[in-house]
Amino acid sequence: MVIDKGKRPQRSRLAVAGARAATDSIFTTSSRGDRVGNVLFRALLLLGMGVALLGLASIIIWSLVEGAPRLDGQLITEGPSSITPESAGYRTAILGTLWVIGGVVLFIVPVGVGAAIYLEEYADKTRWWNRAIEVNIQNLAAVPSIVFGILGLAFIVRGPLSLGFVAAAGSLTLSLLVLPTVILAAREAIKAVPNSTRLGSLGLGATKWQTIWHHVLPGALPGILTGLILSVSRAIGESAPLLLVGAVTFVTFDPSFLEGQYSVLPVQIYNYAGRPQEEFRVLAAAGVILMLAVLLTMNSFAIWLRNHYENKNVR
Repeated sequence: MVIDKGKRPQRSRLAVAGARAATDSIFTTSSRGDRVGNVLFRALLLLGMGVALLGLASIIIWSLVEGAPRLDGQLITEGPSSITPESAGYRTAILGTLWVIGGVVLFIVPVGVGAAIYLEEYADKTRWWNRAIEVNIQNLAAVPSIVFGILGLAFIVRGPLSLGFVAAAGSLTLSLLVLPTVILAAREAIKAVPNSTRLGSLGLGATKWQTIWHHVLPGALPGILTGLILSVSRAIGESAPLLLVGAVTFVTFDPSFLEGQYSVLPVQIYNYAGRPQEEFRVLAAAGVILMLAVLLTMNSFAIWLRNHYENKNVR
């Protein structure tokens, strides 16, 4: 059956109107006590959101005003310096951040999505080891980041892998930190794909893997990318676990992935902010804006990719 494309916007409006009517029916009650409770609940939600946005806006505005004198090209092109703060920059920290976050993305995408596919499409829920895996993934999502730093120091920097204090060790440590978030988000996205899509593909003769690769994953990709955006946003701002696995505060040479020391933006900003000279404090405030710009650039690309696949699925 062919559906007229002109009817899709009308159906979308009807669906939105139905959802709005259902919401209004929940919040619109005949009891006065229920109405007062709903109003207070909405007010508390708006208050909490307002306080969070006000705090974020205050930090950004303060950083812009304080760091405005150093928002120039040298902030990106120059490396750190303890002698000439008026010309120091974040080049080595930017490169270290890109190495670490790039490694995180390359690790968590295949491992996280693969684990989610196994748990949702292949795992037998009656087996005790599958239930144990699910419980451990949910518990690991709430473990403090410093614990992953200790784990990375014991097993990645030293221990079995013995990579040393390099960017690859920091990348693997942060990957373990954000991997549970990616798995949980990918599982929910895969679960949201209608089962009729799977049955239709299997009914036409496709194998299970062909069904997953050509139908389930494309439908779940927007949700998977949302989880990836949240994970990268958390990883780029982490500093505690990286301090344990070699993210030193002062690196004057450009780092590489498998050799030499490295630094990242949060650690470098903290180092500049702790110095007594006023020039370093201005440099730290400018670094906050720089880190936000790097984060927004990476997230914007991921959001564009997610919207692209959402529009593709609609068509």
